[in-house]
Amino acid sequence: MTLIGVAVAGGLIWFATWIDPTDSIGEYWAAMGLVAGGGLVLALSQLLGGWTKWGVPSVSSNVFALGFLPAAIVGGWILVAAQPSGSRGRGRVLDWSGEIGIGGIVGDLTTLVGAIALGLGLVFGLVFDTTGPRRRDEHGEYDRRVADEPTAAERARAAAAEPPLVDAGREPEPVGADVGTATLPEPEPAPKSRRRIFGR
Repeated sequence: MTLIGVAVAGGLIWFATWIDPTDSIGEYWAAMGLVAGGGLVLALSQLLGGWTKWGVPSVSSNVFALGFLPAAIVGGWILVAAQPSGSRGRGRVLDWSGEIGIGGIVGDLTTLVGAIALGLGLVFGLVFDTTGPRRRDEHGEYDRRVADEPTAAERARAAAAEPPLVDAGREPEPVGADVGTATLPEPEPAPKSRRRIFGR
């Protein structure tokens, strides 16, 4: 799946080279969209082939809010600033960047706008995750604890492989003995009768 993702992402980036992003705003955004799509494909290839075990896809709200949204704001700012000359949005973003003192950083990053687009697509793909394979229990409902099964199975195997603890000064219990069952003490043997010797 990683190889397929790399191949598809490379194809999308190659198609983006067919478009001259300096000709018009539409062609610029088409090229950036193809590059961003390449990053998204790379993330989804790992989702489908590596971590999932073919589980049910889900969306991580934490990654979306704390990871993608900040990246989208900063990356979108750079993408708008890198638009072809004559765009209203480009002029406004460059003016605002100069007013808040980040004009130099924005100007430097616009030279690598393709990498910004690829990173945005990749970060967006990281928003998606899987819950692991879902199986039906005996009542016909999905068991959400299946994702923890490998860990539980490893714990069970480790517990079965460990030898039982033996207290110091105490003989180990024989295998198969019922631990915890009280047993009656064995009766002491009767004392042997002494022979009476006459004459003493």
